[in-house]
Amino acid sequence: MRLFACTGAAALLQLDGTLITVALPSVAHGLKVSSASTAAILSAYFGAYAIVLLPGGALVDRFGARRLALIGLSVFAVGAGAGALVSSIGALVATRVVQGAGAGLVSPAALAGAVSGFPPERRGSALGIWGASAGVANLLGPLLGGLLTVVLGWRANWWALVPLALIAAAGIVRCVPAVIHGEETGSGGYALNGVVYAATLVAALTFAVMIGCFYLASQYLQHEAGYSPLGASSALVIVALLVGAAAPIAGRLVDEHGERLPAVLGFVLAGGGLAILAIPGMPLSSLVTILPLIPVGFGLGMLFVPTSRAALNATPAASHGRTSAVLSVGRLVGAGLGAGLGGVVLSGGTDASTVHDAMLLACILCVAVGIPASTRLGGVRGGIARRTQVT
Repeated sequence: MRLFACTGAAALLQLDGTLITVALPSVAHGLKVSSASTAAILSAYFGAYAIVLLPGGALVDRFGARRLALIGLSVFAVGAGAGALVSSIGALVATRVVQGAGAGLVSPAALAGAVSGFPPERRGSALGIWGASAGVANLLGPLLGGLLTVVLGWRANWWALVPLALIAAAGIVRCVPAVIHGEETGSGGYALNGVVYAATLVAALTFAVMIGCFYLASQYLQHEAGYSPLGASSALVIVALLVGAAAPIAGRLVDEHGERLPAVLGFVLAGGGLAILAIPGMPLSSLVTILPLIPVGFGLGMLFVPTSRAALNATPAASHGRTSAVLSVGRLVGAGLGAGLGGVVLSGGTDASTVHDAMLLACILCVAVGIPASTRLGGVRGGIARRTQVT
């Protein structure tokens, strides 16, 4: 039950990104700003999230996952409620900073709490459930965001996050013990090494590609293809569904073969799908588009588990809060860069040729950066786990 409570809290943070992204064109219209400027709403959240993560991870190791998760969820809920009330883009960006600060406390607490009850050699399966929850959040986020935007307006997306945060907090209170590491809490331990650096780079690239592509696709489908917010979100569901489906498979693979194989496979699949989408003349808003989206979604979903297990198994349990924070910093920096670059790309227009060029860039990053970084992760079953136990 601890695993499910912690994954629920983490899924809320994932839900936020896709829920808000779908509403951004309506936010631009309602607040009378340009579409490109709405990228600041995503970047402000991800930036604040990333800044708070490292001190948040240290606090988790010192005071425990339960306490920090509850504080973070409270701050997150306050920021979301305030965001639903603002009347300017500047004020909305400020509330997103508050939300991001809360998320920066929740994220390392949730990941450290989730894996604490599993031995190193079984963490792949546990993290598969963790990754699947992210996929479910990615699936529900666009659908819920599109429905709320169409029926109640963009502010309803912010209001929805408040009760969801309270539900997540209730799960933490009920299922997560006050002290997880027991006598290890607050003790020393290295949270950084070569494996953690490689895993963080992989995590950053994964989220840069995922968030950037989601943002560009949502904007293109609504501005150029004439989709409604709900229609645009429905078209993106296939990617989110595949992300969730791939995570448990990756979990079994890393427990049996190590982290390197599923990570390399993930980037190969994602890069191949993106290469097809980058072909000039390739339809971007028809049924044919679904075909290359399948390897993109499945490939990205393969990357969640190996990065987390490799990093956590390479560090002692007493530093898992800090290790989780480092991983999350990578994810959030990647997400912020993806959203920011998406805004830069859209400043020149939302036509199909612009999207094709962006897909080509994403493909190059997967192949030239992602695959080499993946080879630095664990390649032998249980190797990292055994080294950790010896340490």
